Amino acid sequence: MPTTPRTLLGVLDEVIRRKHYSPRTGEAYRYWTRRYVRFHGGRHPREMDVKEVEAFVSHLASAHKVSASTQNQALASLLFLYREVLDLPLAMGGHHLQAKRPTRRPTVLSAEEVSRVLLAMRGTARLMAALLYGSGLRLRECCELRVKDVDFHRGELMVRAGKGKKDRVTMLPAFLADPLRRQLAEVRNQHDADVKAGAGYVELPEALERKLGARTAQLLAWQWVFPATRQYVARATGERRRHHLHETVLQREVSVATQVSGIAKRVSCHTFRHSFATHLLEAGYDIRTVQELMGHREVSTTMIYTHVLNKGGLGVRSPLDLGDTRVGRAQHREPRSNPPSDEPPAAPGVGHVSELRKVWLAEEPD
Repeated sequence: MPTTPRTLLGVLDEVIRRKHYSPRTGEAYRYWTRRYVRFHGGRHPREMDVKEVEAFVSHLASAHKVSASTQNQALASLLFLYREVLDLPLAMGGHHLQAKRPTRRPTVLSAEEVSRVLLAMRGTARLMAALLYGSGLRLRECCELRVKDVDFHRGELMVRAGKGKKDRVTMLPAFLADPLRRQLAEVRNQHDADVKAGAGYVELPEALERKLGARTAQLLAWQWVFPATRQYVARATGERRRHHLHETVLQREVSVATQVSGIAKRVSCHTFRHSFATHLLEAGYDIRTVQELMGHREVSTTMIYTHVLNKGGLGVRSPLDLGDTRVGRAQHREPRSNPPSDEPPAAPGVGHVSELRKVWLAEEPD
């Protein structure tokens, strides 16, 4: 018979695995459970109730000044602990302790600013950042792309087990087809060398290794598009594997490139995804289409990007821009809108994309 976990964290891990929660969620739940127990001097959670939970959450907000999202994550971890692990639901459900999250608009780069950041980057980091912007990928989705998920014929990328464990299909920019082919050629050469050296394995999702056989982990189709530079040895099997490139590598490169390009905005990897959605809406694409490409469950989530269509204060022009003699010295009124045209909307930043293409092609190996 299987040994029953004797520790609180052991039971927590078992429940998390049974519910198929993501590794990051499990890591966060374990972290907050440990902090909760330490805050109360090592007392077991069974001996405590909603008062102790409220004291811990209040301490986070007042003493550590954590954000509302961090406070809610800690509360969600403890609610899960009491409800699912200890089978002791808190009085009133504990939901009254949730913090109100402020409504913030995402940082969005212009097409010219996107080009400046990408031009300040090199190699694999530039290709990854370009995919974040050109395909609307999340950072982890980009890092976890596998060779089999790239479809050049259909111009598509298959995102596997994205946020919420959902698969989706997004576009593969034609602009990035050749750089991505070169990247996959390098992956193939590196993988062939690894296999000859008795390595070349990769971690497979869930139970696929048992279903498809251990050799499947050595197939090229399952290799990462952006593999790590170093190998590691799996403890359970002794296989020499490669993980995908760590997220912090690209985060660091984006931060440096933003400083080099002189952009005075707080730019992260996720900013490229925000810019992807915004620029598609600016170009006239339907919001439902953008919703599917982004993988949003509700269209209300995608609606946040429509703020860029308002052009300032909800589409209202300042009196200083109206040309009114009562406000400014201009003696004429500018037209409120462009004359109607049958031409389709132009994609934003076409000229900057052309400049980026020239630089990229100039750096290609002979």
